[in-house]
Amino acid sequence: MAEPTTPDERDGSRFELGTDGPLVIAVGVDGSESSWRAAAYAAGLARRQHALLAVIYVQPWMTMVAGMGTDVQSITADIADQLVTEIRESIERVKDIYTIRWKFLTRRGDAFTELSKAADELGADAVVVGASQQAGHRLIGSVAMRLVKSGRWPVTVVP
Repeated sequence: MAEPTTPDERDGSRFELGTDGPLVIAVGVDGSESSWRAAAYAAGLARRQHALLAVIYVQPWMTMVAGMGTDVQSITADIADQLVTEIRESIERVKDIYTIRWKFLTRRGDAFTELSKAADELGADAVVVGASQQAGHRLIGSVAMRLVKSGRWPVTVVP
């Protein structure tokens, strides 16, 4: 029997074409500039990796506003509809250049909790979010920092 001569033969590993890289990339969007940059970055990753792009919008609970008689559910549902429209328009503009597989999910609740649940349910290999622009997040922690600290997926925070 011949002695193994290459590193792959010696350690038993073999290169497998097309099996590395993420299959599902989750991105959180909320309509902010940083979330749109995160979505664009995630879309580029998904396109290059031939991965599914899962765009997730978490409708916040607004109990104080709800107590004042405002129809919060219809407001946040309208935002979700606007986000889907903007995403579809963006994809339509580039459809002749490249295609991307994507799905849009909307959830209601705490952004960290719902993004985490969605990423777990989808079997996401990576999570992309925009950096928070809110000053209070320096004290209590942003969704991005909480996702990073959870250590469940690679997290990219886009400025």
